[in-house]
Amino acid sequence: MPETLVINEIFHSIQGESTHAGLPCVFVRLTGCNLRCAWCDTAYAFHEGVVMTLDQILANVQSYNCPLVEITGGEPLLQPAVLPLMTRLCDAGQTVLLETSGSLDIAPVDPRVIRIMDWKCPSSGESDKNRQANLRHLTAKDEVKFVIADRADYDWAKRHLPPCGHVLFSPVWEKLPLRTLAEWILADRLPVRLQTQWHKHIWGPDARGV
Repeated sequence: MPETLVINEIFHSIQGESTHAGLPCVFVRLTGCNLRCAWCDTAYAFHEGVVMTLDQILANVQSYNCPLVEITGGEPLLQPAVLPLMTRLCDAGQTVLLETSGSLDIAPVDPRVIRIMDWKCPSSGESDKNRQANLRHLTAKDEVKFVIADRADYDWAKRHLPPCGHVLFSPVWEKLPLRTLAEWILADRLPVRLQTQWHKHIWGPDARGV
């Protein structure tokens, strides 16, 4: 029987976050999440989805003729078949990004995949779920994102800067002004990358499939 995944949506858009921001990207959003972050903007992915085989997903992704693919959720690592999916995408020559909360083991992920780990700050209500063992698996190509709602989150993130190639500070949409976070970073001379959610600037905060 072919391996399957429950897929919330597959769409072609502009990458809104990470060091790949601004590039065309195909997004494969998996259904299900083990966390309930206070500021979550994809709660629709907790339950909505359809079952697809890996062959169907690959065909859908490749129909866009786009070299960059992001596997996201929800929490994609909840579904074991996501591991062979990422390997097959890498084998097909795609650049593969994995957006994961960091609450589940990232060690089994194909080493060619760029892991973007969303390290949970206190305001999320889920910082106790951060899997500390994941930090030792990070490489120079991987990225860690801190979603920051307030000064307490920022100060916490400063104390938990991880050993990886890129550290991203992102303000919670309409909660913390981008300028305020920029000023804090500059004042502290932090070696981090300020980012925003470009897809929300382009299409609005409530648009789906973008």
